[in-house]
Amino acid sequence: MQINRLFEIIYILLEKKTVTAKELAEHFGVSIRTIYRDIDVLSTANIPVYTNLGKGGGISLLEDFVLNKSLLTEEEQNQILFALQSMEKMSYQSEQKVLEKMSMIFQKSKANWIEVDLSSWGNGEERKQNFQIIEKAVLKRNVLEFVYYNSNGEKRKRQAEPLQIYFKSKDWYLKAFAREKQDYRLFKITRMKEIKILEETFEREVPEMLEKEPHFRIIKLVLEISQKQAYRVYDEFEEKQITKTPNGDFLVKVEFPETDWVYSYILSFGEDAKVIFPEFVKNKIKRKLRRSLGNYLII
Repeated sequence: MQINRLFEIIYILLEKKTVTAKELAEHFGVSIRTIYRDIDVLSTANIPVYTNLGKGGGISLLEDFVLNKSLLTEEEQNQILFALQSMEKMSYQSEQKVLEKMSMIFQKSKANWIEVDLSSWGNGEERKQNFQIIEKAVLKRNVLEFVYYNSNGEKRKRQAEPLQIYFKSKDWYLKAFAREKQDYRLFKITRMKEIKILEETFEREVPEMLEKEPHFRIIKLVLEISQKQAYRVYDEFEEKQITKTPNGDFLVKVEFPETDWVYSYILSFGEDAKVIFPEFVKNKIKRKLRRSLGNYLII
């Protein structure tokens, strides 16, 4: 999101001549410290921006500065517009004005090249509203309060400082600082319920450590999947992971983190999939199936 904020800062300075860091911080819903970091980035990029201290001072551009579109190639102009449009489609409504301004200066029409729907098939309004609440809290730096269900199904009210919305492997997560744990956590957004924005704000930034993947044991799986599930096989696996057997079924070799999810995923194929390797996964699936069958035995 920084690149479009930087462009909008330039346009604000071009229009208003001088503006304070506090005014910019309130406009973008970020900290004053973040604004000064943005100014440093602009200066490093040879944008003639400077600050005056004292009464009547603020952030300004040199009077003769003009944003020269020829500094950017055709491809770079398109990349900027596409990036801004993707942010707009993700419901960042504030990006629409920046997109319009950049389209005008590049003399390009807005290509409708992306559409994003955050809801799953057959459901939706509550999940979409939750996503928008989280988005607003991230942008405005407000603390969130919510009920969270962990991977063991335990329910607990939590407070967290939302830092970044994160998409990984078909799921949306929130990178946040958990007040209760006094540590950084990834919260799966679909498990967040009764989400509320608190008035309290924070200054914390996304730490480098949270950019890395959570540490899970990675296991190599070999699955035999029926040809009846061909649509899922080609949807969910890469072609190099798939081998077709003589009878038309599929042999899939894949690596997954060993979590409860992987066992639920295998079982989601029902009778149309079986584990060939490794043996301990096969045995765990058998135990799960026996316990599941026990729920239906007549006593």
